Amino acid sequence: MNADELRAIQAPLKQAYRDRPETGRVVSRAEGSLDANDIAVSVDAWHGTVVAGLHKAGGGSGELACSADMLLEALVGCAGVTLRAVATAMGVTVHSGKVIAEGVWDARGTLGVDRATPVGLSEVTVRFEVDCDADAAKLERMIQTTERYCVILQTLKAPPKIAMEIV
Repeated sequence: MNADELRAIQAPLKQAYRDRPETGRVVSRAEGSLDANDIAVSVDAWHGTVVAGLHKAGGGSGELACSADMLLEALVGCAGVTLRAVATAMGVTVHSGKVIAEGVWDARGTLGVDRATPVGLSEVTVRFEVDCDADAAKLERMIQTTERYCVILQTLKAPPKIAMEIV
């Protein structure tokens, strides 16, 4: 896809969102089924089921998906797609590349060993390895624009209001 094709696809969407802002609100959804016999949940993913369980650092076998890894995978997917869209819109040819996300969490918090230790990822680094025809300054603008428009990255940087419900 080139910049003109991307603009042609997005132009009517952008106009619709300008004309009727409420149509721009999109509901994303994930669902999982608790395993009755294991500390696991089967998550209905877009291309099959992913079974998530305890990380080895929390007592798991390491055979099931780690939720922190799944979060980082979502970040990589979003940042990668956003970067490709930005590059396309800027007319930059991307020959190849990688997006790598690494996060650090402390198992002492998750296991309640030390209540002062935070639960959750405390550091996340996203690294871009991009082979493209952009000079260093243009590549930096691409990364900045990617950061601005990546839904998952912005969600992590400015967490949403979260409600927990029992039904």
